[in-house]
Amino acid sequence: MKSNCSIQSYVIALEPLREFGIEKIVVHSEQAISGAGKTFDSWPEMERNLIPFISGEERKSETEPLKIWGEIGADGIVPATSPKIKAKCVRVSVLDGHMAYVSVTFRSAPTRKQIIERWEKFEPQSRLPSAPGKFLHYLSDADRPQPRLDVMTEGGMAVTLGQLSVDDDGTVNFTGLSHNAILGGAGGSVLATEAAMARQLVYRRV
Repeated sequence: MKSNCSIQSYVIALEPLREFGIEKIVVHSEQAISGAGKTFDSWPEMERNLIPFISGEERKSETEPLKIWGEIGADGIVPATSPKIKAKCVRVSVLDGHMAYVSVTFRSAPTRKQIIERWEKFEPQSRLPSAPGKFLHYLSDADRPQPRLDVMTEGGMAVTLGQLSVDDDGTVNFTGLSHNAILGGAGGSVLATEAAMARQLVYRRV
């Protein structure tokens, strides 16, 4: 199963932080028009505009991470029961790139240094042919990431992160950007297939 394109800009970034016990996620995503299969030529009314609702998207954003963090049982995927997730999804006047603004509550709050260290060191267990050289790229500039500048990092197969802060109560805040049509589309589908084959969940027919 390849996840919904809107969650890949932050769920991958949360994976190396799960050791701290994720309790609650609040996410606001701004999604590009190519995620609706459109361009500005075919959807001119989206120029200098946004739509504050995307049908079905918030439900997917709140349930699909739990499937990813669940288990495979005899009858299929058994979703995890936590963390709690609340999502808001908006269509914006950007061609490619889904941006997520994320606030996370942990059982044992990590420090900013711990978070960046885990992002920098994050590497999935298997080095797969379609995997980027580095999945997570953290940018310290206050005005990054930006779709125009960063969406094609690692050929569109990486997640670019920025604006990391930790509140006094331990809530972690960050921004994530991914290419919805590459990592969130064809490239991610190929990578998911490679991962499934590496784990012997599917087999090559000869």
